[in-house]
Amino acid sequence: MKMSPRPSIDFSRDRFPCCIVWTPIPCLTWLCPLIGHMGICMSSGVIRDFAGPYYVSEDSMAFGRPTKYWMLDPSKARDGVQGWDRGVTEGSEEYRGHMHNLFCDNCHSHVARCLNLMQYGGSTRWNMVKLALMMPLHAKYVSTWAVIRTWLPSVLLLVGLLLLLWLVPKA
Repeated sequence: MKMSPRPSIDFSRDRFPCCIVWTPIPCLTWLCPLIGHMGICMSSGVIRDFAGPYYVSEDSMAFGRPTKYWMLDPSKARDGVQGWDRGVTEGSEEYRGHMHNLFCDNCHSHVARCLNLMQYGGSTRWNMVKLALMMPLHAKYVSTWAVIRTWLPSVLLLVGLLLLLWLVPKA
């Protein structure tokens, strides 16, 4: 049986088949550019993200359009593409019953649960910390503007702080 080719990424429509996507969170990302909001995409490219208490959004990320994506291989999910979509769907349904907590049950936890349900890479040990550490290593920016949107506020804050420290007379 011949497998159908995987749909390609469509940046203009925010379609990222079998990807994990990321976007900055205002204020938090400004203080630490590695902190952001995460979602996971169906094989069709539709984005699912745990956006708040008892709410998993579809194609409308809580903090705006994705700025980074990490393309994963759906053949590494148990049962391939069907297993991928089942994992994302079941994880999203489960998280519709969760209270959101910034520190321990958040968007990263939702993505980890989806990966665990599909047994991505033969593993059921995905977690929010692992994803937070792996995303900067594996993700690609969607555009130059996405890089600027992610890093410029942090750079401006740092430059402002350094100027303030330099200009304030030492006592």
